Amino acid sequence: MKQKFLRILLVPLALAGAGGVALRAQSRGAFVLRDAKIVRVSGPVIEHGTVVVRDGLIEAVGDNITPPADAWVIDCKGLTVYPGMIDSLSNWGLTNTPPAAAAAAGGRGGRGAATVAAPLVVSTPSNTIVSATPARGPEDRPSNAAYLKAADQIYPNDRAVETARNGGFTTAVTFPTGNIFSGQGSVIDLAGERAGDMVIADSVGQYIAFPGGGRGGGGRGYPGSLMGVIAYIRQIYLDSENYKLAKSIYEKHPEGLPRPAYDRTLEGVLASPRVLLPATRDVEIRRMLAFAKEMKFNAVIYGGHEAWRSTDVLKQAGVPVLLSLKYPERAADSDPTVDESVRVLELRDKAPTAAGALAKAGVKFAFYSDGVGTPRDLMRAVKKAVDAGLEPNAALRALTLTPAEIYGVANRLGSIDKGKIANLVVADGDLFADRTRVKYVFVDGGKYEPILEEPAVRPGGRGGRGQGGPAR
Repeated sequence: MKQKFLRILLVPLALAGAGGVALRAQSRGAFVLRDAKIVRVSGPVIEHGTVVVRDGLIEAVGDNITPPADAWVIDCKGLTVYPGMIDSLSNWGLTNTPPAAAAAAGGRGGRGAATVAAPLVVSTPSNTIVSATPARGPEDRPSNAAYLKAADQIYPNDRAVETARNGGFTTAVTFPTGNIFSGQGSVIDLAGERAGDMVIADSVGQYIAFPGGGRGGGGRGYPGSLMGVIAYIRQIYLDSENYKLAKSIYEKHPEGLPRPAYDRTLEGVLASPRVLLPATRDVEIRRMLAFAKEMKFNAVIYGGHEAWRSTDVLKQAGVPVLLSLKYPERAADSDPTVDESVRVLELRDKAPTAAGALAKAGVKFAFYSDGVGTPRDLMRAVKKAVDAGLEPNAALRALTLTPAEIYGVANRLGSIDKGKIANLVVADGDLFADRTRVKYVFVDGGKYEPILEEPAVRPGGRGGRGQGGPAR
């Protein structure tokens, strides 16, 4: 009778929409994944083990566990259980336009994409600060939306969330974009009826971009050059420290002192525990590391395609790197008769080697999607890094435990350990193999069964480039 009752609980919700839709249990309840190969990431692989999931958490994991009597048992013989994958720099889940409305309007894709059904990268809020009067200097706080939080802009029904989840991604560190100081990123799980159900950590870093790829302000007024942008960022952080000091003094001795004016942009800067700085080429990486040292930033570099040249300084600085999985390519509309420089060709050829070089040097790194079209394409991009010298175990870690460590949530995510959030992927083989299929995905203990059809997606770009990329 109990078994029949559990089967009723697990009747899938009705399918809504076309390809890429997953089936979800109506209740998280309790599950047992029995007789599976368990890749814990934090410890040795368990060849024939059991994972018990209850109320959204991992209750037990091991090779000698008796299944609880009240749990739904799933036979995983021949299957492998991995920690849910994490996109370490994303815009998944951020949109203020429902997908149907965006498609009907022919809306612009997030980070400059064109619309097709079931996008992985979707329309995002327009947070770019625009003024009729050009900014005159840092006191105007131009292009500064440091107060914005991704957690406040989540759209739970974003199709990008569903598409990514079907491919084995259970978590994203998602950031607003569109300004020099774009706002505070949030760690979200890729499932939930309400936005609040999805948030794991609401403020994990400040996303900084350089307008025009670091070549100037593009006619937007101050700051209008790379030097101006760096000076502006420096001034904002100096202002933040002065603002913090003034508030502290006033709180201790308010009598007879003028009250410091509230500044939401500086409040947002102070609330951010780390700073994400763009750098793709070696010269950019070295510049950003020097800047981070000067400003005493808790910095993270994103981009990193030429990090294979910079392993020495990255190791010395102890700064982690978020590696883009969107490798440089020749533009589809470029003139094939025009010769490209050796520098450009070398960057394109060696970008997949960056991950292996960082791993060999002991530099902490994680992968991010950067607008790559589908989870399958992301896995192929990771496979390129593996083929270029990265150990498969290190590749998996860069999609699971390492991003959790970088953002300070490794006590909750990134590995299969007792007490952690039950974010799991059950697949029929190696995650990076072309023929591998995801059978089940657990997010916060909720069970999903992705369908096999590959959804149509649109191309797109993340963060650094369309909205202001690495400094040149």
